[in-house]
Amino acid sequence: MKKSKYKIAVLVCIVLLLLTVIISLMVGSYQMTPGEVIGTFLGNGDSMQRFTIYELRLPRVVLAVIVASALGVSGGVLQAVTRNPLSEPGMIGINAGAALFVVVWISAGTSAYYSELAASKAFFMPLLAIMGSLLTVAVIYLFSYKRGIRPVRFILTGVGVNAGITAVISFYQLNMSKGDYNQVLTWTNGSLWGSSWHYIIITLPLILVLIFFILFRSKVLDVLALGDELAMGVGVSLQREVLFFLILSSCLAAIATSVAGNIAFLGLLGPQIAKRLAGPSHRKMLPLSAGVSAVILVAADTAARNLFSPIEIPVGIIVSIVGVPYFIYIMLKGK
Repeated sequence: MKKSKYKIAVLVCIVLLLLTVIISLMVGSYQMTPGEVIGTFLGNGDSMQRFTIYELRLPRVVLAVIVASALGVSGGVLQAVTRNPLSEPGMIGINAGAALFVVVWISAGTSAYYSELAASKAFFMPLLAIMGSLLTVAVIYLFSYKRGIRPVRFILTGVGVNAGITAVISFYQLNMSKGDYNQVLTWTNGSLWGSSWHYIIITLPLILVLIFFILFRSKVLDVLALGDELAMGVGVSLQREVLFFLILSSCLAAIATSVAGNIAFLGLLGPQIAKRLAGPSHRKMLPLSAGVSAVILVAADTAARNLFSPIEIPVGIIVSIVGVPYFIYIMLKGK
């Protein structure tokens, strides 16, 4: 019965993702019908349709799926390691640490907008983001460690670090030109408007490798989620495994942040919904979390592009509108 429920959940997730992708490819300032979208993929579209799909909308949708998958898996790992359903990379400062390093990098010695960055700058963005996130995790770990990692202390320390880094980013923005300030402000609130195939080529291999390693060790996550005493009782090297998964989840969140900005609450929504559908097994829950997060982000980005067209609002704001009530619900429901 449980296997049947999981298969149905996966099938529904795939169908919803396909529907949201098709809708996202259809709507915009240049409207297209489902037949025109499918015809363009089959090679029957005109030049305008091909340009709209392949150069503007499809890279954005693909990058949204990649980013959402990384954040969904990252959030699921953090919740297992800390044994706290409120853990997610945007809330505890991991995304902010990555964003700080990338903001400094993209604004250093250039006035170019994010979509116009040179290939050399774009190539180093994930690496800088990983450095920023790992440094943030190190700070959180050191301040929250006291004979082990306690979930509440870890979360509260992360919230404090997140507030501090956000303040530093805001202070840094004061020294920017008006154009750069508006650009970075949009980006730090989460934005996919600068998407291109170039960013997909850079980020996709890294994210796939990290997710593979996490899924390969997913049984360890199952044990860690049960508690420190049980994990040590079955021979798990607790602190080593915690550090291992913290590093991998931080790298995932950092790479996603480097190309899409700070999208908070997605790493909370995806894993929580997936856990209700797939159960506690991380081998099943984490891939489903990636799929659920992808559906949410593609739908949110479609809304962000079209609700107030021609003005585009940051996709992170749309995700937060959904995520904050769910966060409050989980907080009130918990003991």
